[in-house]
Amino acid sequence: MAITKNIVDMMGGTIKVQSEVGKGTEFIVTLEFKLQEEHKEIEIIDHLEGVHALVVDDDMNSCQSISHMLRELGLKSEWTMYGKEAVVRAKEAEQMKEPYQIYLIDWLIPDMNGIETTRRIRKIVGKEALIILLSAYDWGEIEVEAREAGVTDFISKPVFPSDLRRVLLKLFGIEENRLQEEEKIDFSGKRILLVEDNLMNREIATEYLQDFGFLVENVENGKEACDTLENSKPGYFDIVLMDIQMPVMNGFEATKRIRKFKNKEIANIPILAMTANAFEEDKKAAKEAGMNGHLAKPIDIPKLIETLKEILK
Repeated sequence: MAITKNIVDMMGGTIKVQSEVGKGTEFIVTLEFKLQEEHKEIEIIDHLEGVHALVVDDDMNSCQSISHMLRELGLKSEWTMYGKEAVVRAKEAEQMKEPYQIYLIDWLIPDMNGIETTRRIRKIVGKEALIILLSAYDWGEIEVEAREAGVTDFISKPVFPSDLRRVLLKLFGIEENRLQEEEKIDFSGKRILLVEDNLMNREIATEYLQDFGFLVENVENGKEACDTLENSKPGYFDIVLMDIQMPVMNGFEATKRIRKFKNKEIANIPILAMTANAFEEDKKAAKEAGMNGHLAKPIDIPKLIETLKEILK
């Protein structure tokens, strides 16, 4: 409740408690939001119209909500609350020649967790289907195991229509292709220092950045980033993508040290924070450390590219 109270205060709202013995307790949260000026129709994704999807989550409300979002985007969606049932339904769908092309599976399902469910479904469907793991927690510690089991991508819970749409567009190659073809974005010759302790995250980010022409060099922690920059020639690197939570030296400490370098050209290099924490205090901490921007993980590639365009213009 203390965390809830802090969040409500940060958003300028109020929280009240009404309690009565024998009846229970009611918490009332009041927040002010701006009204949307005009209703925005949800646009069906032509490439995904009629695509067969299965949602697997032990929470019925989540199943119904996500299935509704998928249908609004043009997909055919079904759901189940059990991992074992999802495996059976995957097998039946294959036998009936009506396979699911997309699976959205919650990580923590009581009868069989999302990774094991994914592993068993992969044995049935092979590599063809897309499997998205849903999680309300940071998946950094399970990402390698999940990828090895056959997970294609991740979405944070609660799932919002914009997140679902973004990931589906990315997985079907629609968003990135549109971005590259329409805007002809090309960062050829620009060199990035990517500071990230997670090997899988480094590999994924490097691949995306190279697709847009960047030359990418990697280090695993803040100390290595400082040493690499200090020993580089001025202008060798154009920007730094800095993770925050790292061993040896975190991103905030590394940025503060870089800003104190004697060579002012290197000291003033743009530094963009990447972190799983997206609260206002985290953005404030990044700014106070001397960073030029803040991106929440998992990284939204179109947003990353737009931010890089703005910083490197």
